[in-house]
Amino acid sequence: MRVGQGSVWRGASGLKLFNTKGGVTEVAPRLAEVEADVQDLVEAHMETMLGVRFLASEYSTGPVHGGRIDSLGIDENGAPVIIEYKRGTDAGVINQGLFYLSWLIDHRDAFCHVVRDRLGFQAASQVLWSAPRLICVAGDFTRYDIHAVREHRHAIDLVRYRFFGNEHLGLDAVASFAGRTGLPKAGRRLGTAKAQRTVAGGSMAKLAAAVDETLLGLGEDLTKVENQTYTAYRRIQNYACLVPPKKAKLLLYLKADPKKVDLVPGFARDVTGLGHHGTGDLELTLQSERDLERAVEYFRQSYAVA
Repeated sequence: MRVGQGSVWRGASGLKLFNTKGGVTEVAPRLAEVEADVQDLVEAHMETMLGVRFLASEYSTGPVHGGRIDSLGIDENGAPVIIEYKRGTDAGVINQGLFYLSWLIDHRDAFCHVVRDRLGFQAASQVLWSAPRLICVAGDFTRYDIHAVREHRHAIDLVRYRFFGNEHLGLDAVASFAGRTGLPKAGRRLGTAKAQRTVAGGSMAKLAAAVDETLLGLGEDLTKVENQTYTAYRRIQNYACLVPPKKAKLLLYLKADPKKVDLVPGFARDVTGLGHHGTGDLELTLQSERDLERAVEYFRQSYAVA
């Protein structure tokens, strides 16, 4: 995740942040003064920070349920997202979020109504109900929280935050799990049954499986989400999207900035502003294992910014 203009923070690893202007000064991490400071900042920049489009703040679940969802959103794959915030470490944040997620799944019409009002009828008709998500943003989490995430059937992301001075916010993906309804991380061929039939028995089937293994092998914090038109590989945000193979080639779309990579004709191109399935402005065309080998560095760059 990003911290300010390109510095990176990983709280659990002990990596430190320094200001190098006029010498070297450590910028000490701190918690927010109040929970609302984190919520207000994330809501104002939710798509940049989390890859989630903001829909509503303090969304009421009605007089019977008697609750308020901190933030309501929809991610770049069309999945509903609930975001709950805690200033520090709070053992109840996951259970509270799951309480609201359960309500949301039982009140799909209410969510679609919000999406329709904010994003239009087309977005409301394409909500991915197979992969609803809970994102918990807090000062820290316990090992019991991380274990609970891995055992639960819903998609849950634990994100630790820290402020650095008055100008930097660090977000660290502590744990991410696709849920029991998600696809396993390995051992399954990519794409829908139709896509699998398209490549079955040929070299593209092997290439697709190799791409899948490579994309998931970059880190332990990765999940895979499949919809009708592409398969997304996600940290907190998508870092790669793979379109079902056709015409003896694979198309991948990456989060890496096309202006900061080598654009090779026939292999890598800038598709900024061009319509395509999936997310990301860098398109890679893979036709062989050799293409996959040279694509790995592009994968790493995309993973680093997601």
